[in-house]
Amino acid sequence: MEVTSYLRLSFILLILLFIFTVSRYYLDIPGLHSCSKSCSPWFVFQNRRIHIQSGLLRHPSVYKPNYFLRDAPLHPLDPLTAQEIERVRSILSSYGPFSRSSPTIHSLALEEPDKSQVLSWTKGDPLPPRKASVITLSGGEIHVLTVELDSSEVTSDVTNPGSGYPPVTMEDISVALQVVASDNKFNQTIRARGLRLSDLSCITPSVGWFGPSEEERRLTKVQCFSSQGTPNFYMRPIEGLTLTVDIDRREVIKISDTGRGIPVPKGTNTDYRYSAQDKAPEMEPLNPISMEQPKGPSFRVEDEHTVKWANWVFHLKPDQRAGMIVSQVMVRDSESGRERSVMYKGFASELFVPYMDPDEAWYFKSYMDAGEYGMGVTAMALVPLNDCPRNAYYMDGVFVSGDGKPYVQTNMICVFERYAGDVGWRHSEIPVNGFETREARPKVTLVARMAASVGNYDYIFDWEFQTDGLIRITVGLSGMLMVKGSPYEIAHQVPNRDDMSGPLVSENVIGVVHDHFITFHLDMDVDGPDNSFVKVNLVKEETLPGQSPRKSYLKTRREVARTEGDARIKLKLYEPSEFHVVNPSKRSRLGNPAGYKVVPGGTAASLLDLDDPPQKRAAFTNNQIWVTPYNRTEQWAGGLLVYQSKGEDTLAVWSQRNRQIEDKDIVLWYTLGFHHIPCQEDYPVMPTVTSSFNLKPVNFFESNPILRAAPNFEKDLPVCWPTS
Repeated sequence: MEVTSYLRLSFILLILLFIFTVSRYYLDIPGLHSCSKSCSPWFVFQNRRIHIQSGLLRHPSVYKPNYFLRDAPLHPLDPLTAQEIERVRSILSSYGPFSRSSPTIHSLALEEPDKSQVLSWTKGDPLPPRKASVITLSGGEIHVLTVELDSSEVTSDVTNPGSGYPPVTMEDISVALQVVASDNKFNQTIRARGLRLSDLSCITPSVGWFGPSEEERRLTKVQCFSSQGTPNFYMRPIEGLTLTVDIDRREVIKISDTGRGIPVPKGTNTDYRYSAQDKAPEMEPLNPISMEQPKGPSFRVEDEHTVKWANWVFHLKPDQRAGMIVSQVMVRDSESGRERSVMYKGFASELFVPYMDPDEAWYFKSYMDAGEYGMGVTAMALVPLNDCPRNAYYMDGVFVSGDGKPYVQTNMICVFERYAGDVGWRHSEIPVNGFETREARPKVTLVARMAASVGNYDYIFDWEFQTDGLIRITVGLSGMLMVKGSPYEIAHQVPNRDDMSGPLVSENVIGVVHDHFITFHLDMDVDGPDNSFVKVNLVKEETLPGQSPRKSYLKTRREVARTEGDARIKLKLYEPSEFHVVNPSKRSRLGNPAGYKVVPGGTAASLLDLDDPPQKRAAFTNNQIWVTPYNRTEQWAGGLLVYQSKGEDTLAVWSQRNRQIEDKDIVLWYTLGFHHIPCQEDYPVMPTVTSSFNLKPVNFFESNPILRAAPNFEKDLPVCWPTS
C-alpha cells in the first residue's frame, strides 16, 4: 500500500488526467468595466459569444467545436480529425505486421501533401489525398509508416531507420514509475534516508546517449523529490539518487545512490500558488488593466485554422511534436492589395537544454524536448486573462495516445490582438522651419501563443505579426529551476565555490547553470518558392589622405550564398552582417530584389566541445543560422528519431552535403539561445525571461506599408470606468 501511494507524481498524473479527458468546454469570465461608447449588446466571433450588459463584459460561454463529430478537414494542411485518426487506427489493426498485437503509437500526424499541391490549391477545390505519417514500436522494431486514408492502405513501411527512438509516451513514463515503485532496493534506500514513500514525486529524465552500453534498449532515468509540505517538489530534490530503467523489459538495471549526506531542502516558502500566499507583495497595488474591444476583435478565424487580420493571412495549427505551426503566411501589398507570399511553413523544430554538471546524477541531463517528449503533448490549457487577454480566440489540438486513440488538448493555442502603448511610427518637426508637425501611429499587433510545460520548465512561444510586415518570434522561459541539493546553507560555508555547478539560490539548493537553445525551421517563400540567401556585410573602409576629415566609414558588401557551406553563420558582434532571403526574379520599382531579413535579438551560442556526446546530438546548435534546400524529409533539426540518438541524422549532417541553394526553394534555420546562470530571484518560480528574433521586410514593399494608417482619435475609443 505504501509503495503504490508514493506514486502521486503530481505533474505526471495531471498530464495523464488531462490527456485522457475529452469533453466540451465552457468558460465563464466576469468582466470589470463598463464602457460609455455605444456597444452592440451581442456580437458573435466564430464560436465565441460575448454579452455586454449592465456594466459587465461577460463571457458566458466559450464553445469548443466537438472534434469527434467533425469528419472533414477544410484545408490541405489541416491536422487529422478524430475520425481520420480512428480510421488510421483501424487500418493499422488489419495491417499484416501488426496482426498479432497492436503496436504502440508514438507519433501520428498528417503527412502533408506535396508543397506544389498545397500551393496550387484554392478554397473550393477538392483536397489532395489525405495521408497519415505514423511512428510505431512493435516487437522491438520501429516502423515509420505512411497510411493513405482514401485507399485504406499502408503505402510505406520503413523499419528501424536510425539509431534513435521515437518520443516516449505517457504509457512509457507510467511503466517506468511503476517499475521503480515495486523495486525493493529503491524502497529500502528511501527509508534509509528517513523519507516516506508516500511523500515522493518522481520524474523520468531522458538518458541522452553516451556510448554502446546504452544501445539496443530503451532507457530512462528516474529521479525523485519530496513533496512533503509543498506542491513545488522540484525544490526538494533527493540528491544523488538516480535509477536507470529499461522501459521495454520493465526492470531497474542500475541504482546510483551518491548523495546520502546531502539533506533534502526544506519546503518553506516554495509554494507558488496564489491561494498559498499569506500576504500581498511589498509594492503599491496595481489597478486592473485590460484592452477592451467593444466592437470585437479585428481578426477572424475561418474554417477553424485560417487566421485573417489586417493585411495578414496564415494557416495555424497545433502539432503534437512542434506545438504550433504557422503555414502559408501571406501579407497584402500596401499598393496593389495583392496577397504576397512570405513563408510557407514555420515552427520550433527542436530544443536543446544541456545542464553543466558532470556528476553521476547530472551528466546525462541534456534534453531535446520536442523530439524526446513533444511540445504539443506538454502544452497545457492556457489560463484566460493571464496567459491570454480578453477577446482571445482559443484553439484545441487533437492528438493521439499510445493506443492510437485521439484525445483533445484543450485551449493550447490562443490568438489575440496586442496594444501596449507602442508606436508604429512617428515624427515631430521643430517649428523653426515653419512646419509644426506632430504625427504618430499606434502599433497594434496580432499574437499566436502557445505554452508548453516540459517538466519543470515552461516555454512560451509567440508568433507576432505587425501591420508593417514584420514577424517577431519570441520565446519566454518560466517555471521552476532544476535544482541540486547541497550540504551548504549559505555561500561562505562553501570551501571552494569553483567546484559548484551553480550558485546557491536558497538554503541547501544549487541552481545548476544550463543553456536553452530553440531551433526554428523557417521555410521562407518570399514572393514564391525560389529564393536566395544573401549576406550583407558591413566592412570598414579607411579614407585616403586628404580625402575627408573622417578616418574611416562603413560600406556594405553583398555575398550571395551558392551552397549550404556559404550559409553557415556564427554571429559575431565585431563582424556585423544582415542576412536576407530574397527573390531574385521579383524586383521593386527601383530594381531591388524583394526580400525578408532575419534580425537576431539577444541570443547565445553553445560552448560545449563539438565531440561532447550531447553536442554531437545537438550539432544543429553549432551555428546560429543555416540554409538548406527544401526537402520535406528534413524538418526536425535533431533528426526524426531523437530519443537516445547519436547525432547521425541532424541539420548539421544534412548541411554537410553542401547542396546548391542559390535561386532555389530554401529553408532558413535560426537558433535562439539562452545561457542561464540562476540567481535567488529565480526561486521558487522564475519570472519570465524572453528573447526573440524578427523576420523583417527589406525592399519587399515600395515604401512604408503603414504610411496611410490612421491615428487614434478620442472619439473612436471607449471610455471605461470602474463599476460600483
